Amino acid sequence: MKNIKLYITAALFIALLAAVQALVVPKYMSSSREGALTGEYYANAGDNDVIFIGDCEVYENFSPITLWEEYGITSYIRGSAQQTIWQSYYLLEETLSYETPEVVVFNVLAMKYDTPASTGRPEQREAYNRMTLDTMRWSKSKWDAIRASMTDDERERESMFTYIFPLLRYHDRWDQLTREDFVYMFRRDTVSVNGYLMQMGVVPYADEYVEMPLADYSFGENSLYYLDKTTDLCREHGIELVLIKAPSLSPVWWDEWDEQISDYAEENGLMYINMLEHSDEIGIDWNTDTYDAGLHLNVYGAEKAARWFGAILSDECGVPDRRDDGNIAEKWDEKAKTYYEQKRSLENEEK
Repeated sequence: MKNIKLYITAALFIALLAAVQALVVPKYMSSSREGALTGEYYANAGDNDVIFIGDCEVYENFSPITLWEEYGITSYIRGSAQQTIWQSYYLLEETLSYETPEVVVFNVLAMKYDTPASTGRPEQREAYNRMTLDTMRWSKSKWDAIRASMTDDERERESMFTYIFPLLRYHDRWDQLTREDFVYMFRRDTVSVNGYLMQMGVVPYADEYVEMPLADYSFGENSLYYLDKTTDLCREHGIELVLIKAPSLSPVWWDEWDEQISDYAEENGLMYINMLEHSDEIGIDWNTDTYDAGLHLNVYGAEKAARWFGAILSDECGVPDRRDDGNIAEKWDEKAKTYYEQKRSLENEEK
């Protein structure tokens, strides 16, 4: 009898801790919605012939619905805010435990960051790490991604233990709780359509972005190490890896970086496309197709980018057209319905 009471008490205590943890962790519903992206993949895993990996330059700049409607391409964007190349690698590694796509598309802007310490102020690093990693399902890939992402000076605060038990990290959010924390305590709304985070506003590009020249334009050993690992992982699984620089005007993509990626692609037999060089061909109008003055595309620009890039995926990479597959088509018709409902809703908000 004592043992039963002990087990019940322990179970209730664990349930209480789980409930408290569910309450205090960030929800990423009305703000910082990109923090919800990683966890949304699992409900959409399987039957994706193209997987995008990278930062905001993929999850805001390409519309999977346009790829589907124009070419019958099934795709998912495993993007997250300021996603580093080591995070991209481990997210891809995890993805391959769920499905094997025909093509993986990696946005090369992340090559500018060589180590966790090079990605910004400490509080930014941890916040972005959390948005990418907290909702990733537990696996060896997540464990390795956390270890690769933490910085030495943040280990005491950003420890593996706080990723295993997020309550230890977020216990001090009590004075920040809002109604949203209670509404989404045990559930989440879906914020993306297959990883695409729709943006509707229009803020035209006005002035040229100027950045100070760098002392050294060479990519670091760590970023090159993970690019090699990504290349090898795709080869091992018979996947075509395509490197892209998405069409965004800032941060500046230096010619010296472009040359290094071009050389790497040629040496490794990969396709590399700098979409900035094709902005006119894509049809991007920097007065109407960006919601933040050229840093990212709005939905109209994202549809143009997908329409242009989809032709390459279809014609040059041989990604199949799945529109004649009844089961897949039914699922994607539902995704398209959600997409256009979201688009109409955002358009009405803009009026």
